[in-house]
Amino acid sequence: MNEPNRPDAVGRGAQVNPANRFARIEYVDDPSDPDFTADEDSTRVPTEYFSDVSKSVVSENDSPDVFFRYSLNPYRGCAHGCSYCYARPTHEYLDLSAGLDFETKIFVKERAPELFRDWLARDSYRPELVMLSGVTDCYQPAERHFQLTRRCLQVALDARQPIAIVTKNALVTRDLDLLGQMAEHNLISVAISITTLDQALTRVMEPRTSSPAARLRAIRELTAAGVPTHVMVAPVIPSLNDSAIPSVLKAASEAGATSAAYVLLRLPLTVKPVFLDWLARALPNQREKIEARLRSTRGGQLYEASFATRMTGRGEIADQIRQTFEVFAKKYELTQGHRPLDTTQFRRPVPLSGQMWLFDD
Repeated sequence: MNEPNRPDAVGRGAQVNPANRFARIEYVDDPSDPDFTADEDSTRVPTEYFSDVSKSVVSENDSPDVFFRYSLNPYRGCAHGCSYCYARPTHEYLDLSAGLDFETKIFVKERAPELFRDWLARDSYRPELVMLSGVTDCYQPAERHFQLTRRCLQVALDARQPIAIVTKNALVTRDLDLLGQMAEHNLISVAISITTLDQALTRVMEPRTSSPAARLRAIRELTAAGVPTHVMVAPVIPSLNDSAIPSVLKAASEAGATSAAYVLLRLPLTVKPVFLDWLARALPNQREKIEARLRSTRGGQLYEASFATRMTGRGEIADQIRQTFEVFAKKYELTQGHRPLDTTQFRRPVPLSGQMWLFDD
């Protein structure tokens, strides 16, 4: 796959397509392009959408440092364009690149609500929390048009299935009607990811996400609707946004968030060349310092896969980040933790086949 001319990828988080590890696929071009928050005109590298005919939309996770077992993912790829996104390598399974392809070629699981309903209807299913989404952002710009996340939430509400959401897009407030009803039954929690309050940095680091002000407004609106709302400072990038931890936590607390968490920058597989290329282009004067500080939190490497340290790092700088976060999370009363969502109200839905169940659990 040829790398695009750099001037043509304005407003994108990646400008390179690292070598792919897998075989190619065929796809059909659908040149639609959603709205976004980048200032520049990036339509010279248009976002393309393709139908995803996957037979399942729920993935199972067994990582000991992740709190959920199941994740519901209506989309593959993400137009937000965050160069650091840990999900980028998943696009290589589609014979596409973790770089520009990941954010310009989005696969849409058009049957996601129906597949989710059938998954919940399985006789073997025992209700527990489902994360929406565990991979790419379920409220990325495509959701404004396709509304798959909203329809999945309706399935969850009807089945009284508890859902946790993490997003960095204020579009989540579009669904306050459903989220409010789920909150009344203790079936929902929402985490808003905020990496900085500096819109200039957001514009280059997360080019198609909602502005920091819009995310804080989303926290206020969710809280006002009775939806338990949390803030994720993720990722923390040493010498870039680690100094913003106190201000982000303060603003989130004032907006109504009740708890907070953070994740240190992770650069697995082909995320590393995408991020390093972005860093060299966007912040050339800071590149060496940021890379050196990051290595100091990973034992001299840019990434460590150990479950014990991959989320928080190790060493003096990692300890300073952790201590800073803990001090200010406590100061701004963001240590309440997550209230367990209720699984006892679950009502097994009727599958699309129409087959009714003889016995209830």
